[in-house]
Amino acid sequence: MSNSLSHVRLARAPLVAGALLAIGAMAYVTKDHWLPYIGLFVPKPDQVTDAPANDPHAGHDHGHDGHTESASIELSDQGLKNSGFVPLVIRPTEYARSLSLPAIVVERPGRSQKHITAPLTGLVTDILAVTGEAVGPNEALFEMRLTHEELVTAQTDYLQTLANLEVVYRELTRLQGLGEGVIAGKRIIEQQYEQQKLESGLMAEEQALLLHGLTQSQIDSIRQTKELFRKVTVYSPEHRHEDEACEGPHLYTVQRLGIAEGEQIEVGRELAVLADHCALHVEATAFEDDARAIRSAAEAGRGVTARLLRADSEEGVVPGLEILYVADQIDPESRALKVFFRLPNQVAYEKSLPGGKRFLEWRYKPGQRLQINIPVETWEDQLVVSTTAVVDEGGESYVYRQNGGHFDQVPVHVVHRDQNVIVIANDGALFTGDVIAGQGAFQMHLALKNKAGGGVDPHAGHNH
Repeated sequence: MSNSLSHVRLARAPLVAGALLAIGAMAYVTKDHWLPYIGLFVPKPDQVTDAPANDPHAGHDHGHDGHTESASIELSDQGLKNSGFVPLVIRPTEYARSLSLPAIVVERPGRSQKHITAPLTGLVTDILAVTGEAVGPNEALFEMRLTHEELVTAQTDYLQTLANLEVVYRELTRLQGLGEGVIAGKRIIEQQYEQQKLESGLMAEEQALLLHGLTQSQIDSIRQTKELFRKVTVYSPEHRHEDEACEGPHLYTVQRLGIAEGEQIEVGRELAVLADHCALHVEATAFEDDARAIRSAAEAGRGVTARLLRADSEEGVVPGLEILYVADQIDPESRALKVFFRLPNQVAYEKSLPGGKRFLEWRYKPGQRLQINIPVETWEDQLVVSTTAVVDEGGESYVYRQNGGHFDQVPVHVVHRDQNVIVIANDGALFTGDVIAGQGAFQMHLALKNKAGGGVDPHAGHNH
């Protein structure tokens, strides 16, 4: 077998040699056509690099200090300031997954507003309060001159009965002082009957005056002075409820005035509306499916946190809200479920003027918008970062980790996100103590894209 293969190789050798001679002859004949172009593919001496032949990294796009140039960016001090860079140290922590609900600050029905009405028909002679003023309980608000005909008649009848009763008292005293036998006992008995009749009538007329709106002290004043009651002062009401949770002065604010000085008003006409914003409610809107989670949070006593919309500081955070109650009906159209929270209020600003008038501003006001966060469950040892620390591009999510003077792009897996934070999987992509860009990551991502020469998506990396 080996002898036959040797004979084949020997037979082919002349053929191969002849082919090589033919190719060489052809190249020599056509050298004028291809020889001038051979210099285009030969590097010049000044273009030859000094990279050692045994360098395992030669020709690869690796940088230094453990990062690759294609996924690393270096910024100057000015660049860091322009990007808004804020460092964030990675540390595993506890994360409470929460249910976010839109909410609004509302007044407490039956508590926050006090309607002041005219107790009697009359003419407004003086307005002692102004809109926006803070008033305490039992402070004078209005002066009125009474013009109610029935009230004038009732007072006149009351004074007439008082006068008749005094005549009977004097006559009875005179008769009793004459001694027995001089005056018949029948005359004394008649005067005693008359006295009882007048006292009963006086009591009925006194009740009529109370029904007309006069107070007992005002009626006593009529009895002592023997003069008709011509003016009435309207006062602010007292606080009658003990369930208040005020942290500052418990004052009313004159929210609205409904009359003008010199105006003739009827009994029951609204004079003013006083606002009591010492405590308010937060009305949140949830879905029917959220009822179980809200109920569990209320039963467990978990602290509820709210944040005022458009608030840029910690003052906009409202911690420790208490779930007051859940509405007993669901809106048939929107399928929304109302949840109410107790909101103790605080005085943000107070000013006193000469003359004793006071003005104040409450921290929380009806109509303010909030975002309610109700804790649902707690996760241990989570990497929690701000939403500005993660940049999204397609299906990838990146953070930028500080590496000396550079920032390396690190792909991460996002486990959960809400409007405030993002939870990153603790899978070894980041380690405890790593420093990443808590803010400025998006600007670094744009700079890295520009460095690579790729087009920049103006919407990439935004977390909505």
